[in-house]
Amino acid sequence: MSDVRHVLVLPDRDAAEEAAQALGEQFGTDEEPRLLRDALAGEDDAEDAQWLLLVRDEGARLDPGELDAFAGEWEGWREEP
Repeated sequence: MSDVRHVLVLPDRDAAEEAAQALGEQFGTDEEPRLLRDALAGEDDAEDAQWLLLVRDEGARLDPGELDAFAGEWEGWREEP
């Protein structure tokens, strides 16, 4: 089995936290995703930051299209590798 990691990009911390909680319920993930703040160089304002959810996908069982649609519910997207 292969271990895949997906990156979901969300517009703000609230959306990322809500998505992290809903991810396990909707997709049955065992491990809570990792939440990271991603700001462009020189951007100190939290409103300019994006939030990333790193999702570990053991066995590559999560459908990338479904994850993209899921992130879209919070105006986000799944980053292509």
